[in-house]
Amino acid sequence: MDNDNSVTNKQNETRSRLIAKLLPYIRKNGFLSIRMDEIAKIMDVSRATLYKYFSTKEEIIGYVVDFCIEYLNELIVDSPDTDQRFGTRFQQIFEQSVLLMDTDVFLKELENSYPEPYERLRESMKQREQQVLVFYEDGMRRGIFNEINAKLLIKQDELLRSIFEVKYLMENQLTVHQVLYDYYKLKKIQLFKPEKLQAVEDSMMIAKIEYFAQKITKNLY
Repeated sequence: MDNDNSVTNKQNETRSRLIAKLLPYIRKNGFLSIRMDEIAKIMDVSRATLYKYFSTKEEIIGYVVDFCIEYLNELIVDSPDTDQRFGTRFQQIFEQSVLLMDTDVFLKELENSYPEPYERLRESMKQREQQVLVFYEDGMRRGIFNEINAKLLIKQDELLRSIFEVKYLMENQLTVHQVLYDYYKLKKIQLFKPEKLQAVEDSMMIAKIEYFAQKITKNLY
């Protein structure tokens, strides 16, 4: 029995790894026109290996949705108990917001072709938004965050979609890295009271921002 569980766990780990390779493409380009042989190429596996883990494209879409929901659910519901944990949670929310900004094409196709998985994903996104709202309001009550309309703070993240357009970046002589880093600083200074800014440790985020910038730049140009 233990051996069966071990095999199943290993298969699930492999599926998750393969889905993670496919996800950036699907987020940007959607999935309706992609074929199984193209999926295998993106996952960097043979067609035979692909079918070992996924029998149909529809099954892959289901795993993609499950993968996204699992990632959204990583946002911890419990309220942080220290200033530093508020800083860490803020960074986690920022990271998720960056990764979610490029999902319009995928969501539209999912809504039109796979309504049940779409509703599951939309519900998970709504729950995440509610958790972020509660987090912001809790930080304000505790005197860590500035008194700002929390719903506007969430809505503000949609700005990134319009900023990350090649024409806008070129006209304003901006790099993706500069935009991401400046937006991160803007959110941090806007949210945290001046005496609470030390709760945010930037060193780890700098590396993540560099990674995100490389990925986004590769997809844009």
